[in-house]
Formats: sequence, structure tokens, C-alpha cells
Amino acid sequence: MTTAPTADIQIALTAAAAAAAVLPAAEPLTAGTPLPGGEGVAEPFAGAVIADLEGDATGRVAVLVGDDLVAALASSPLGGLDLAAALQPAIDSFAQALGARAGAARQIEPGLVVGDVGFPFVTIPLNGAETAAAILVPEAVLLDAAFTVPSSPAAAPAAPAAEAPRPTQPRGIEMLHGVDMEVTVEIGRARMTVRELLDIAPGTVLELDRAAGSPADLLVNGRLIARGEVVVIDEDYGLRITEIITDGAAS
Repeated sequence: MTTAPTADIQIALTAAAAAAAVLPAAEPLTAGTPLPGGEGVAEPFAGAVIADLEGDATGRVAVLVGDDLVAALASSPLGGLDLAAALQPAIDSFAQALGARAGAARQIEPGLVVGDVGFPFVTIPLNGAETAAAILVPEAVLLDAAFTVPSSPAAAPAAPAAEAPRPTQPRGIEMLHGVDMEVTVEIGRARMTVRELLDIAPGTVLELDRAAGSPADLLVNGRLIARGEVVVIDEDYGLRITEIITDGAAS
């Protein structure tokens, strides 16, 4: 990649900058100079996610992150969060900047990333005070994108790192403040046999395990975090929180 056209480098930088803007981090990240990929690129990192690209640029893209983000996701007060889901927006943004679409991200062992991406590939560091993450993308993907993505004025790339990328020190829960979460409101549950489930038809009424007027549960990743009363906002349902659930109460 050291002899790659300037246009290819600019496309890589633009796509990496889009990913850096939405990647969970405790500080703003910037895209560093694209570097040739090598066998040991994943060694300093603790987590990896990979996704297939579709559209004008096809191939695979991977994101490597340090132990700080992996640990923050695992120790979240909302329960263990999924690394692939947390990094999906970054992968989607990277793919969109290449004129492509990204499939569902999946977590893999960092040591398997190089084999899954395939040679030759490019490593794009995402830097804060230190290198916080890295994006791996095949050179062929950037070549495909060069024919489909409108050209833009070249920006001066950042200076190459003087040493191998290494993850940052732990920074805590603030890294997760921008992570999208899916929340569920539950008004009750029921247990049914397979026969009963097969007999469900329009008009069937299910009796739930909760009395009318009882508070509904607010769950994140299946974990109860609050209760409240269901309200109507314009023509949509909402939940007015009446109780925050502590760890002891939730159990």
C-alpha cells in the first residue's frame, strides 16, 4: 500500500474517519495513515469484529479494539453488552463511505482476523492519545471503491506511527455513552404449551401474569432496570418511569 494511488489513500482515510466518529471511545478519534497489513497486526488488541461488504465494493472489513472497550462492555452496569452490536454503527459508516453496505457484524478472536480479511490488506489506525482501534480492509475493496466513490480534494494524511499500534489504558463507562441500546417494555408474561401456541388465532386472548394497572418493566438486554406506567404520547405509547431498580431489587 505504500505505492497505492493517492485517491485510494484518501478513500481509506475518509471511510475510517466516518467510522471513528461513531466508534465508542472516551475521546475523539482520528484516522491515521493507512499502512500495509501484516501477520501480527492484531496482537496488541483484545477484541475483533468482522462483517461482509456488499454493493459496489465487496469483501470483508474488520475492526480491532483494545481491552479498555472490551472490559467496559463486559462490566457495564446495564449488563454485559455485545461487542459486535457496539461496533456495527462504525462498520456501517465505513461501508457507506465506500459506497457499499455492511452485513451483520460478528465477533471473532483477534488472531483470526488476518485470515478472514485476506491478503493483501490495509491497516488504518484510529488514534486518540494512543492507538485505540484499527480497521482492516482488503486493498481490492479500496480499488473497487475508487471507481464508484466521487473524488474529493486530498487531505494530508497523518504521520505514520513510530511504533506498533497498542491499545489505550482503561477509561471506564464513559466510553459507552454513545452506544445505541435496544430497550424493551414488558407488561407481563405467560406460559403456554406447544399445543396452546399452535392454537393461537386472531381474537385469542392471552392471560398475563400481571394484574391490570400494575407497572410495566423496562429491560435492557433482558435485564430489569426500571418500572413505570404506560402512557399515550400523541398516538404512540410511552413509559413514565416510577421506579429505578437496584441490583438487589432486580434479583
